Amino acid sequence: MKRISSRTVFMTILSMIVVLGIAAFVVQYFVKANDWVTFPGSPHVYSGGNISTGSVRDRDGVMVLTNGERRQYADDELIRKATMHLLGDRYGYIEAPLINTYADKLLDYNPITGVYTTSETGNILNLTLSADACVTALQGLNGRKGTVGVYNYRTGEILCMVSSGTYDPDDMPDMDTIESDSYYEGVFLNRFTRSTYVPGSIFKLVTAAAAIDNIPDVFDRSFYCEQETIIGGEYITCEQYHGSISFGTGLVKSCNIVFGELAVELGPEILTRYAEAAGINSAVSFDGTTVAEGNFDLSGAGDNDVAWAGIGQYTNLINPCQFMTFVGSIAAGGQAASPYVVDSVETPDGVKVYEAQKQMMDRTMSESTASTLTEMMRNDVVQNYGTYDFPNVYVCAKSGTAEVGEGEPNAMFAGFVQDESYPLAFIVIVENAGSGSAVCTSIAGDVLYACMESMDG
Repeated sequence: MKRISSRTVFMTILSMIVVLGIAAFVVQYFVKANDWVTFPGSPHVYSGGNISTGSVRDRDGVMVLTNGERRQYADDELIRKATMHLLGDRYGYIEAPLINTYADKLLDYNPITGVYTTSETGNILNLTLSADACVTALQGLNGRKGTVGVYNYRTGEILCMVSSGTYDPDDMPDMDTIESDSYYEGVFLNRFTRSTYVPGSIFKLVTAAAAIDNIPDVFDRSFYCEQETIIGGEYITCEQYHGSISFGTGLVKSCNIVFGELAVELGPEILTRYAEAAGINSAVSFDGTTVAEGNFDLSGAGDNDVAWAGIGQYTNLINPCQFMTFVGSIAAGGQAASPYVVDSVETPDGVKVYEAQKQMMDRTMSESTASTLTEMMRNDVVQNYGTYDFPNVYVCAKSGTAEVGEGEPNAMFAGFVQDESYPLAFIVIVENAGSGSAVCTSIAGDVLYACMESMDG
């Protein structure tokens, strides 16, 4: 009897182990099956390292990629070049996680019925992107290295994201050319998502927000700019002589003396808090991409370093995509929508198997502070840059000329359209091009109009 009892206990324990093992597998299957079936080594799913089914089209219905035994890109060469850093090339030199992120949706994969397609071409991924706006941005950059981004700060839709230099994936230069031609330096890097830049004067928006909240009489103050001053025992220089100047005019004229003195008065703790709230040291994520983190670190910084940090130099770094969302938050009253580039995935019959949901980012500032900054940025456009690049459009913006050591400074321009019909935030960066106001405003204007035209349908 004892022997039978022992066997019964053993069989019961063994049965429990088997049941628990099956249960654990079922759980793992439903949790990870999507990853398993879309593993890049699967010969049933991939061909030459690329997914072998599905297609991608822009917000206007332009087909920009068709997957198969051989990738087929857009018919237009400029569209191919403008969208390559989003879609990737044939050989995987460009890190473009978008397609693999939605591989199971393009395949019509279901954990119950398995991999199936309703047609030979698979499903269709619809982008929020306007191919025409991306081409306009690429033409504006005109062969120069840089990036342009535009997104809807109310919904989160990215309408333009372009990285230059680039190349035609249907006519890729050989590696010897890429390695020897300076145009292709950094070509495998998506500058919009993976690069960081010294922000220069566009960072003064962060310092301005801190000053508005923490220096009660800041709008009543009078500063004095003689083109240089000494802070912390070393010089702070300004590009122009401004004489007696107010805080508001200091932003319009982008006076380094005003913002250097304000930064020191605010101090490292407050400046860091506002930089953190602006997301400078954070990473935005969307559709399989996590953007590069910026940098704002005043650990051990003296007063002169703090002054330069408030101006937008020192060790400051921003990511273009993240900073675009920051200026979008100003337009949206302190809290903007999180960016995304995939609107939906649907079958050839129009049945949606995925649809994007709007998500909000963390608040960057109070609504009243955002309103005050909006007015200041509008004054910047009207009094400084002029409205001729933005006729009949209420643009608020800030330019920057970011010193990067040797060579010409990087030209920077960031802002937004204050219009419920076209709630667009943007950033334009042209490397080693000089003045942001001189170089970037026309690019921004052309791209914004292309985006607005796409939104009008």
